Amino acid sequence: MRGQRELDPDSLGDHIDRLYRAALALCGSRENAEDLVQETFERVLRRPRFLHGDDDLGYLLRVLRNTYISGWRTAQRRPATEPLPEASDLPEDPRAISPADQLQSRAVYGAIAALPDSFRDALVAVDVVGLSYREAARALRVREATLTTRLHRARQRVARALGDQGIATTGEVSGGGRGKSGGGRGKSGGGRGGSGGSGERDEHGRGHAGGG
Repeated sequence: MRGQRELDPDSLGDHIDRLYRAALALCGSRENAEDLVQETFERVLRRPRFLHGDDDLGYLLRVLRNTYISGWRTAQRRPATEPLPEASDLPEDPRAISPADQLQSRAVYGAIAALPDSFRDALVAVDVVGLSYREAARALRVREATLTTRLHRARQRVARALGDQGIATTGEVSGGGRGKSGGGRGKSGGGRGGSGGSGERDEHGRGHAGGG
């Protein structure tokens, strides 16, 4: 197909860690996250997949998100009321070398799982998976300005939730790549989705005055 290339099935393993982190942020339990990643790969491998460009991770994140939505709507998985994973269930993070760091990681994932869907999707795409704003907007099929605003508000809510628990943060979400909060292309408050100010868009993309 012109302008397209086939997704290499052998490359799926390169993305397991980030997709698992995304699944954990969505599901809130290790077992469900593992099931979600496995089902995502099964869906992708059922037939050849042709992509534009080289955004394999963004495409896989979209499949994972759609699998999560359809799975929960048909009650194929356990309810989301299960306890959040213990620190030992969290993905390994070379920075999480102390019990305090592990406790913070658990609290972060809990705060992410509690976000409204649209905010959580934005934060997972950028801060957990590590997509750029453009890649994340394409994966979620929203405008980049809308993605930026949702991400900013999601970060605010996570920071507020952690602050309520007395947990100090460094401004980063464990597992991020290029889109980490506070660094790279995913700076908090940068671009069109900066904090405060009028003209921000709500979760439906409509402009409104003020932040919040």
